[in-house]
Amino acid sequence: MKILPLIFLLAAVNAFAEPQKIRPGELWPDNRGLHIQAHGGGVIKLGNTYYWFGEDRSHDNNPEKRFVSCYSSLDLARWQFRNQVLTLTNVENLQRDWALERPKVFYNAKTKKFVMYFHLDGALPGEQGGYKLARVGVATCDTVDGNYQFQKSFRPLGHESRDLGQFIDDDGTAYLISEDRPNGFRIFKLSEDYLDIERDICLVPQHLEGGAIVHYNGLYYFIGSQLTGWDPNPNKFATAKSLAGPWSEFKDIAPESTNTFGAQSTMLLKVSGAKTTSVIFMADIWKPRAQWDSRYLWMPLEIGDGKIHLPPPQPWMLDVDTGETKFLKTQKNEAK
Repeated sequence: MKILPLIFLLAAVNAFAEPQKIRPGELWPDNRGLHIQAHGGGVIKLGNTYYWFGEDRSHDNNPEKRFVSCYSSLDLARWQFRNQVLTLTNVENLQRDWALERPKVFYNAKTKKFVMYFHLDGALPGEQGGYKLARVGVATCDTVDGNYQFQKSFRPLGHESRDLGQFIDDDGTAYLISEDRPNGFRIFKLSEDYLDIERDICLVPQHLEGGAIVHYNGLYYFIGSQLTGWDPNPNKFATAKSLAGPWSEFKDIAPESTNTFGAQSTMLLKVSGAKTTSVIFMADIWKPRAQWDSRYLWMPLEIGDGKIHLPPPQPWMLDVDTGETKFLKTQKNEAK
């Protein structure tokens, strides 16, 4: 009788150790059984733990405030809710429909601070509705999942800023990707304390948002979404040997007719394991009328030699230790 519980215990341990399925476009429950609220988000890794930050659009949130939530995971599949790390009031006295979008968190090893950047926007009193402020907001915290405190908002080097992306190069240098609506997208190097912009690395005169960058096998790959608001479109990619460019011609990451399978890019996550390196395309499937129910499309990219291909969404598994990914058979696939 003493052996039976041990067998069940070992089975449970083995089940937990096995890679878990990631199902693009489906509800993604956290450890509480609630759909993850990390829209337009980004992921950082500390030690063996990944932290996912994003817009918390829960339908029961206070409509006068904006929220960012944080989740943690050891395998990028099972996520534990940590904290609603930012609760922001209307700090710039904007009209009711003001926005906090695409939060991205950086860890500064010198200052031991966590620095959050986000798109802060809306119309000032007396103005008609629309994104007129076009600033970045900055909040900081001493711990990764603590309560972040708003510090300031500004236009980076005086330029308009809307959608934000983050990129940390292989040498640890931190960059902010910013959509400058009149001109294109910009790649900024952050200051030493990450609280400001040190310099403008590159202006790419391509009108894209949802910017994401990864460095893979000697090339920089940039992915962005076209300017169609909530409606999906064919996301594009380009490559360069240097962040300063020149960048190649932009091409589709998936067949044009798919409109990126209804998703919009938010980040490219590189997972380097003992056997291989995989790049995960992180994207949002927006539901503008039910934003709390917006879904996520995470898929491993086919990437290399200056090319990117996004496979059709399907269940898959990732082994973060080896870096290997595997697509799973479904009844639909087996029927083919």
